[in-house]
Amino acid sequence: MTREFSTINPATEEVIDTYEIMTKEQINEKTKKAQLAFSEWKADIQKRADHIHDFAQEFRKNKEELARIMTKEMGKAIKEARSEVEKCAWVMDYFADNGSVFVTDEVVNTDARKSSVIFEPLGVIGSIMPWNFPYWQALRFAAPSLMAGNTIVLKPASATMGCGIEIEKVFSRSGVPEGVFQTIVGDSSIADILIDSEDVNAVTFTGSVPVGGKVAQRATSQIKKCVLELGGSDPFIVCEDADIEKASTGAVKGRFINNGQSCIASKRFIVVKNVANKFIEKFVENTEKLRVGDPLSEDTDLGPVVNASGLKTIDSQVKDSVKVGAKILTGGEQIGSKGYFYKPTLLKNVSQDMRMAQEEVFGPAAPIIVAEDDVDAVRLANDSQYGLGASIWTQDLDKADKLSKMVRSGIVTVNNVVISDPRVPFGGVKKSGFGRELSRFGMLEFVNIKSVRFYDQLVHQHYVE
Repeated sequence: MTREFSTINPATEEVIDTYEIMTKEQINEKTKKAQLAFSEWKADIQKRADHIHDFAQEFRKNKEELARIMTKEMGKAIKEARSEVEKCAWVMDYFADNGSVFVTDEVVNTDARKSSVIFEPLGVIGSIMPWNFPYWQALRFAAPSLMAGNTIVLKPASATMGCGIEIEKVFSRSGVPEGVFQTIVGDSSIADILIDSEDVNAVTFTGSVPVGGKVAQRATSQIKKCVLELGGSDPFIVCEDADIEKASTGAVKGRFINNGQSCIASKRFIVVKNVANKFIEKFVENTEKLRVGDPLSEDTDLGPVVNASGLKTIDSQVKDSVKVGAKILTGGEQIGSKGYFYKPTLLKNVSQDMRMAQEEVFGPAAPIIVAEDDVDAVRLANDSQYGLGASIWTQDLDKADKLSKMVRSGIVTVNNVVISDPRVPFGGVKKSGFGRELSRFGMLEFVNIKSVRFYDQLVHQHYVE
């Protein structure tokens, strides 16, 4: 019996498209094709670089169409959607330009005549990706992995299946050999089939903590390497000496990018008490300037959240916190009767035991927590199951250096919001996952780091293995 699922426009609640879920046999055909393509793809890094540059050029050329598909599927404001497409082209070009340097053989001085460390691709990587940045999440992993010589089978989120299909189409149009990058079609039920395929050598996953745990368990039980990029509840620390104008502007950008639906969005605003009132006043003022509406409109800052479930969750997190003492400063309610729109929301009097502080808030709402001083702010920042990113706002760079080392996270940004960048590693600690994406470190996640030594003769004085 054929199984199907549909994608829904979150602004209109209309069905965009309906897809047939691939069978196990069809998925295994894809992974087999990827394994066959691997042998030739890994052979010449310069050819890989040329193909990836061609992809970047083709992706840029189709920016408007790609952006509109994403906006219709998950509600991202069109101006942000265009920026995502541009960033994807950048990451492809970056690794095409630098990838060969990142995996150059390294010479090591040992007792052997010649010793070296070489970097070989693992094979076929199963990529399970989310809906919130449907192009960027897939391609920030794909760029370094493809340049290393791996091939990829992508399982996109069902909500943004059209985006996943478009990525494969662009690879095909740009002349990348068949089988190097493929997209499989289905809902969450097909993820296990991809992980279990005997032709898949490793797995990368971006998504929630509970699902990430299941992916890791399934992959590692089969001795398959995996990288997990999971949730975040990034602290935004405002010190007493912060530039409040810049911090309050950064707070709006950090919280409401992609309508708050980002793992590295600023999610807990921890403000030292002496400047709390001033910061809150400016934060509210700037938040109330945001325009919510049709995500395809050039004037819109925030579109809808991705689906009805997301809308229900963000509303319940806000209301449950209010019930136990939080106070809404602005927003706090759904907008309109059609579409999944929610007002940009700020709450104060938030304590550490409230849902807004303990859970990942994946939508346009921000809890404000007041700290006694800088050390107390860091203590509150670290009081979380997550450890992805953090931002610190202070004009004292010596203090910033000290505090950044105290914060338990994979990324710290001073006087700016946390963003991913191809040039620096991306990833977290604690329940935010393990492994790294981007930079040379991300490229080395999916290679075999092999040591090779050449001797003239047998060395006899080895007494331990």
